Amino acid sequence: MREATLSTQQKALQINLEARHYGVFAEIGAGQEVARWFFNVGGASGTVAKTISAYDMSISDAIYGAASRYVSRQRLCAMLDYEYDLLVERLDPTRGDRTTFFAFANTVAMRGPKRPTGDGWLGIRFQTEPRAPCSEILIHARMLDKERERQQESLGVLGVNLIHGALYSWRQPAPLIASLLDSLTWERIEVDMIQFSGAGFAQVDNRLMALQLVKQDLTEAAMFTAKREPVQWAEVFYKKPVLAQRGTFYPVTNATLDVLERAEEQFSKWPAIAGETPVVLMEMTLRHLKTGEFIDEKDFLERADMLAGLGRPVLISNFLRYHRLAGYLAGYTERPIALAMGASKLREIFDTSMYNVSEGGLLGGLGQLFKNPGRLYVYPSLDVDAGQILTAETFAAPAGLEHLYAYLLENGFIEGIRDYNKDVLPIRSADILKRIRSGDPSWETMVPEPVVAIIKREGLCRSRPAQNDVQEGE
Repeated sequence: MREATLSTQQKALQINLEARHYGVFAEIGAGQEVARWFFNVGGASGTVAKTISAYDMSISDAIYGAASRYVSRQRLCAMLDYEYDLLVERLDPTRGDRTTFFAFANTVAMRGPKRPTGDGWLGIRFQTEPRAPCSEILIHARMLDKERERQQESLGVLGVNLIHGALYSWRQPAPLIASLLDSLTWERIEVDMIQFSGAGFAQVDNRLMALQLVKQDLTEAAMFTAKREPVQWAEVFYKKPVLAQRGTFYPVTNATLDVLERAEEQFSKWPAIAGETPVVLMEMTLRHLKTGEFIDEKDFLERADMLAGLGRPVLISNFLRYHRLAGYLAGYTERPIALAMGASKLREIFDTSMYNVSEGGLLGGLGQLFKNPGRLYVYPSLDVDAGQILTAETFAAPAGLEHLYAYLLENGFIEGIRDYNKDVLPIRSADILKRIRSGDPSWETMVPEPVVAIIKREGLCRSRPAQNDVQEGE
């Protein structure tokens, strides 16, 4: 349990009065909103070595080097590199034995006529002890207030929270993440990426930190690469088409892979993307990881390790409904978005109880699903009991929705996957798990070779998964 929450003023004052942390504040794009707190509470001479706002691009480039995008991780890291190294070079000889140095930076674009929300990168590079090797925390945040002044205010509070968390809670990353929204709410700030690195965080797995962002409601979804590196949506999706596959992935199966690869083939041939290579990602939701209200982090990492074998980025989200996923993706790219799924999932798509009246019900949800434009690639599903194959073409829409479904099918919003592999249709994750745990080697023929190697090397899939798993194509 966290201790009593300090106010923003108390946090800034605590740092100032202790006077053992000394640093630089470099802020671009929203005024000196973070440094302002340390000046306003008093005693700033104990903390602030320098503040700078290099607003002019030519001056900024002269200091930090040229950048293709100014509100970016690249620019933030360049600011931290320059300011931290300069600070230590100049002050370590005279006070390095009793001071922990830090550099805080942000680069932000505030709300404007063409930008409904603020968008920014914030980071701190710091020493945990005098003359210790540096550690670093980077975050990406969206300021959601409608008024520009309120966005600036929330940025200042977030910055103080980040600095205080780094200096006082670096040994406990999960509580540190929770503290980022102290004196704020999720309606005002969304933190959709965090990265811990350096000496103090050698044992931190940033995939678990992405999970914490979603679990603690700082964001609805967070992403990491097959190399375990956290990434922010816009870094990956900027001006690119996107294909996503939702699944339980315990384990990843040949059915999983065939659904994804066949969907990617058809998506890449769609004239709307003109031969572009889409970003292809795998999505897990929190409900796939829960037993009751408990989330098994070991189970999550096992799934992530298996997906790493496919070399795809992984998205962890709290989206229950497909249209929420599509709508969120559409906020980060204007290019087409596609979802790959099994035909049995069409029942969920056309279940009116899955949609909220406040979002426009079924029609509002479908509008989110097919914007940008969007498309569903539907892989056939096998009904084992009936001995029948369900496809996009044979799916029977609920009463009253037959004409709507026919319209979506005829106009290409829903497209059946054509060149599928009938041999993978009977594959079930639960059956594979039984074979793995019983020592039956036949499971290896049902799982992609890179994933087989990971399962055998790491001893995965031996414990009980968070919940019953289903065929990935479904």
